[in-house]
This record gives sequence, C-alpha cells and structure tokens, in this order.
Amino acid sequence: MTNYRERLSVPVRWWIIAALLVLTIWLIVAVPAGQPAGLVAGGVCAVLLAALFVRYGGALVEVDAERLRAGKASIEREYLGKVEPLTGEAVRNAFGRDCDPAAYLVLRSYLRGAVRVEITDPHDPAPYWLIATRNPERLAAALTESSVARS
Repeated sequence: MTNYRERLSVPVRWWIIAALLVLTIWLIVAVPAGQPAGLVAGGVCAVLLAALFVRYGGALVEVDAERLRAGKASIEREYLGKVEPLTGEAVRNAFGRDCDPAAYLVLRSYLRGAVRVEITDPHDPAPYWLIATRNPERLAAALTESSVARS
C-alpha cells in the first residue's frame, strides 16, 4: 500500500517552449538547406528534448509502509527522523545557502515546495534528504503519519 506517490514531471510550459525551439531549428535549417534537412534537424531536436524531459521529469517520490523512495534512492522508514515541509524563501535557502554538501538532493527548479527529512542511520553519510515536491504538506504528513503509527 502506497501512502504517497508523485512523479516530478516537467511543467507544460517547458513542452511549449521545446516545441517552439524545434520549430525554430526547423526554420533555421530549412530556409538555407531545404525542407528535408530542416525536418531532420527538427526531428533530432524534438527527440532529444523529449528524451531529456521524460528522463528529468521521471523522478518519482513514493512513501509506503516500509520505505521512502526519492529519485534513484530509497531508505527504510526506520531511519527517518524529523520531517519538515518547506515553502517559499525556506525552499530557496534550503537548496542554496543553507544546504549541507553531504545531503541527498532531489531538486527540480520548477517546483515551489520541498520536504527536508532527517536521516538517523549512522552509516548513511547524508544528514538529511531534501526532496522537491508540489505538495510539501501532503508528503510530510505521509511520512509523519506512518512513523507515528509504527511507534
């Protein structure tokens, strides 16, 4: 059973900007070199951008009864400490000047919220995980709710 699940997909505006970029590449190449060359250049650009957006936006944040998964990493719930939802200026500071270089980060510049999760595993070099999210309160509640239920 999953308590929380979110895919950190890129926003629609990025896809619109990418489409305009592909159109621009097509035009820049097609005018001097011809329509077929423009289609090839635009197609290559479209495929590369789509692959980049799908990969970058494919990061998954998931909380279930046993684990927290964020991006490529996962950790057992027993090693999670204090959970803090962040918004506004607190997010900018957490990912910027207040960030510990040893922390595990799942940063997405297009998301306005984040959650900081303290790691209590003595063998883990990361003091905390900082996870970007669209719903910091819901993610924090999912992490806190299950932690309280286990104790």
